[in-house]
Amino acid sequence: MIDPKIVEEIKARNPIEDVMAQYAVLKRAGSNMVCNCPFHSEKTPSCTVFTARQSFYCFGCGAGGDVISLVRRAEGLEYVEALEYLGRRAGIEVITSDSDAPRFDKRRFYEMNKAAARYFRDILFTDPMGAPGREYAEKRGLDTETIKHFGIGFAPDSFSSLYPYLKDLGYTDEEMNAAFLVGKSTKTGRPFDMFRKRLMFPIIDVSGNVIAFGGRIVDDSDPRKYLNSSDTPVFRKRKNLYALRYAKNSCAEKMILCEGYMDVIALHAAGFENAVATLGTAITPDQARLMAKYTKKVVICYDNDTAGQTAAEKAIRLINETGTETSVLNIKGAKDPDEFIKKFGAPAFSKLIGESKSKFRFTLDSILSKYDLSETDGKVRALGAICKMLAGVYSSAERDIYTREIAEELGVKPESIEADTKKIMRRMERERKNNEREEALRQASGIGDRINPEFVSNIAGANTEEQIIALLLLKQENRDLAKKGADMISAEDFVTEFGKKLFTAIMELENNSSSEFNESELGAVLTVDEMARLEKMKMRRYDLTENGEKEFIDLCAALRAESRKKKTSESSLSADELAKYFSALNKK
Repeated sequence: MIDPKIVEEIKARNPIEDVMAQYAVLKRAGSNMVCNCPFHSEKTPSCTVFTARQSFYCFGCGAGGDVISLVRRAEGLEYVEALEYLGRRAGIEVITSDSDAPRFDKRRFYEMNKAAARYFRDILFTDPMGAPGREYAEKRGLDTETIKHFGIGFAPDSFSSLYPYLKDLGYTDEEMNAAFLVGKSTKTGRPFDMFRKRLMFPIIDVSGNVIAFGGRIVDDSDPRKYLNSSDTPVFRKRKNLYALRYAKNSCAEKMILCEGYMDVIALHAAGFENAVATLGTAITPDQARLMAKYTKKVVICYDNDTAGQTAAEKAIRLINETGTETSVLNIKGAKDPDEFIKKFGAPAFSKLIGESKSKFRFTLDSILSKYDLSETDGKVRALGAICKMLAGVYSSAERDIYTREIAEELGVKPESIEADTKKIMRRMERERKNNEREEALRQASGIGDRINPEFVSNIAGANTEEQIIALLLLKQENRDLAKKGADMISAEDFVTEFGKKLFTAIMELENNSSSEFNESELGAVLTVDEMARLEKMKMRRYDLTENGEKEFIDLCAALRAESRKKKTSESSLSADELAKYFSALNKK
């Protein structure tokens, strides 16, 4: 598929610590580096980058592997695509002879989206079909400079306007459909433009590529106010933020998180260039981690209604899980930032940011608003909810300050709140330890193992398999022993299909490689989760001094014994089956 020497050169020019730094903040920890895992939300680092071994492993979620696996998981790429990505980063051209190369060329998607954005822009500015878009833009107060800055355009009220334009440029129906630019009628089979009669907002990544679109209907002809691109080969809405390309250079200290495109555009036009928005969905953990990469604090600026406040609560939780500070704007006299700035101006909004509520104050006010504090029962229930909130505050000093503030506000003794909070904390700690024990037992027993579901049916054999796989990867001498054939070890000796798959892939790579064995090439046939599992297997043996021939031979013998035991068990009748057999014989 790809010359192994090229793979090694790509890895050598892309040190894993440099690539990981694109997704997380690394800190030195002895000879290694640690970081908050970029693949799940956490406040304390559980991900280790092993610089000497050029691999990573997260002890929290189990993600792991080499730099190729890292990019595959982070960017949602296949093996060859990840090599091409890293190759471009290092200035190396990746040439593949694989007939099953990636179905779509991402560069063509970037070019096609850029062409579509240019088409929408030209319609808005110069074409008679763009009149409804120009009228709507004027009504929303969008000036020419702002429109050009964000690349805003207009999709005309036509089922076949963009389609022939892109077709003439050489793009296929399949490409246009995969990019969510053109659909296909289920009745006639004819292609049609996905976006019609909408003001178009190109979504641009931090590298300047147009990756998707959002479209705002300009009248009441469609109940869907906004239509956003679905996931495509170059776009994952859960992993992107609108206007991050423009905000990334001015948001190091503070980022403003909005709900929609127009809010972001209004804020940028008013001088608040650190504003971003989610893309037609509620905030996701991936977006929270993306914000944590660029800023120290997020000011949540959602609509001032019940839905907006509920969304703010979720945003606070997800963003705080990344260790990033949050506060919430209390917009009064307007339903959203766009309307507020139009009514009161930029200086008033700047003052509003300075008065934004802390996470504690926002949560407290939210709790207090749900209960009638003039009634004893209401106050008791409110205090119960407040104590539960306090129990989740990690810092004892911070918790003490909040306790005294609440006690004074509600007219109760701080000692009472503290005592109730500690009761909840003790219960939560018991539940946490129970959950940890249950999870440890599940992992040890293989229950719920998505990668190797057969693990639980033969724990001893599956454990032995994993150690054999690790030794094969760690030392050439063990692979040499395995090449002796069935007398030593064969695929049929493995007790799970996953073990057989790994052993077969490793030995095929060993036997067919024209140069030194390169574990990274296994990524061509294994998923990122399977590659992470390989890293976990090696972790168990890395620090052991006995990883040589004797250990390998002993483990192979143990696995053959487990395999024979399994085959005997499968071929034997159970006690119930024997009883039924003899009962049938007696009846004869």
